[in-house]
Amino acid sequence: MKVVLRNLTKKFPSRDKKNKSDVIAVNNFDFEIPDGKLIGLLGPSGCGKSTTLNLISGLEKPTAGQVFFGEDDVTGLPPEHRGIGLVFQNYALYPHLTVRQNILFPLENLKGKDKLSKAEMLEKAMEAAKLVQIDELMERKPGELSGGQQQRVAIARALVKRPRVLLLDEPLSNLDARLRLQTREEIKRIQKETGITTIFVTHDQEEAMSISDMIVVMKDGMVQQIGRPQEVYDSPANLFVAKFLGTPPVNVFQGQIKGGTLYLDIDPVLELSGASDGPVYAGVRPEGFLLRKDGALGCELSGVEVMGRDISVVASNKASMMPAIRAIIGAENLAEISADAVQVRFDLKPNKVFLFRPETEERILFEAVK
Repeated sequence: MKVVLRNLTKKFPSRDKKNKSDVIAVNNFDFEIPDGKLIGLLGPSGCGKSTTLNLISGLEKPTAGQVFFGEDDVTGLPPEHRGIGLVFQNYALYPHLTVRQNILFPLENLKGKDKLSKAEMLEKAMEAAKLVQIDELMERKPGELSGGQQQRVAIARALVKRPRVLLLDEPLSNLDARLRLQTREEIKRIQKETGITTIFVTHDQEEAMSISDMIVVMKDGMVQQIGRPQEVYDSPANLFVAKFLGTPPVNVFQGQIKGGTLYLDIDPVLELSGASDGPVYAGVRPEGFLLRKDGALGCELSGVEVMGRDISVVASNKASMMPAIRAIIGAENLAEISADAVQVRFDLKPNKVFLFRPETEERILFEAVK
């Protein structure tokens, strides 16, 4: 089911007695979600992603704009008539009911032509349970299940009616790191098997990038960038997107372009074309550093963190806007750093360097001169 958002806006009345202006939670959101895709709504707390999900589900009414499921305008429809499945952060299971009864609950409330026989309901409940691999737990109650198992029950309950759209609001937040990894892989598998259009809300950029077909990065109610996860990571539209995506985060420097050369502090680090002379912010991904004895960028060495396959070189530079610079290099390069080293030098990979305008933080496109 294709989902189309047209100029979707949601305002809430201000609770600040001194400032009576409305709070704009979602600002003119315009986007078409392709049929059968998994879309990640990504951003920090308070950016408007959960409000967007609530507008799609019908739990909130938009101040302006429209929501379409396929060709149907569902803006005025209540949630129960939209054909959605909802999974919340807290699972929202009925503690006094068994797993089977929890999954059956949405089917038991169907009326009229949609009403099913008991045998049909049991069959659909078992199908949903098998899909999320909890068919052996049907007689247990939620209190007898692990967090990951409870989350699977919540997903099965959302899927049992075969919704047109599946909405997941921070569904992994209550799980430990290992379960989060396992469960997000399961969500991706289930989505692929069912082909249901799925919208996944999270503040965790690693989660969103690992399972989404496309991500929507939001800030202060506004869409910052939409695209495939790797495309957004490799080509951020602005400094916020560059900083929000990536672990470790992008390294940000105050730079200067002079005569077609990018300078960081006193070091000429990159020759380029297409960018005017003047001050810039320069973002360098951690994997964008090449350790060289005669490298263009000099940094004071703070320490080396061994992470197995990779090495994290922690350093500092006067031009850095962050307390520490983190450069990821291969473990085979560790021997190039002597035990008593106080300084390291790097060359920069041009495709891992991003330039931004200091006044707007918008991206400046350039070409590296070889």
